[in-house]
Amino acid sequence: MPGVIDVWDARTFDLGLLEVLDEQAEEIVGYFDTDHAIFLSYDNVDGPDRPIMRPDNPHAAAYYALLDRVGELMASRTIRAFHYTRLTDDEVAELRRSGIHLSTPNTLRRRLDALVASGALPAEIADRLYNASPFHSEQRNARSDKFWMVSHPIAVDNSGVAPLMARWGGEVASFWVSDTALSAPLARLGKARIAEIAVPLEATRHSHAASKAVVATFGRARGAIPEKSVFDLYVKASLPATAVFALHTDDAAFTAMGRTYPAGFVDVDVGRWKEFTGEDD
Repeated sequence: MPGVIDVWDARTFDLGLLEVLDEQAEEIVGYFDTDHAIFLSYDNVDGPDRPIMRPDNPHAAAYYALLDRVGELMASRTIRAFHYTRLTDDEVAELRRSGIHLSTPNTLRRRLDALVASGALPAEIADRLYNASPFHSEQRNARSDKFWMVSHPIAVDNSGVAPLMARWGGEVASFWVSDTALSAPLARLGKARIAEIAVPLEATRHSHAASKAVVATFGRARGAIPEKSVFDLYVKASLPATAVFALHTDDAAFTAMGRTYPAGFVDVDVGRWKEFTGEDD
């Protein structure tokens, strides 16, 4: 994937990005190491040995200035992100043909109508699902004109993504449905899928979050132990079919996702508490 950055893998960072990070390497490691020491001496201490005031991190100003600078760089870059969902074979074909479209009331209606036309869903259930959608609530603005993803690969049994793959429809159609008469047919529709997507950050509002993840990844590569800084992100413009460079359905990569796939991925947050404090989880 030439030109596509994995925010969790410093080996994918381009030379221009690495140049900025390298010149600030001492401050990056200093910030994370000092934050670690402050956590151990203040945040993780109870009783009379705890200092009265939380110590300041002298590297903080440089760290936050760097996040802004890296955020500006990331705004013109493309990252790999992951979309967890449940799709029919027809929807997979459409995704590969026409690319990614934003989620709107109209696109939900079209998807439901297609299921009815194919005989996969009764019209009465399709209408009830449409009427119960968060698009018709105060959540409309939060859900409309977006296509959501996550910055890091996540294991398929993770509680944050498993429900998205268990039933067709996602957060705009099935996530909040508790009526079994409505939800049961959705569990039989389609198959669980994971899409790997090349996301130009200029089509998002998440360059700063990407900056935080990139700096954390670089810091860990230099021996610090920050969190991985996983983040949710959405595009605010449609993406072409070429943006979907992998789609997994019950294959080896699907099963290994977030564990040993993609190649080189290590979930640094697993076991981090012991690494950070010396204490068992």
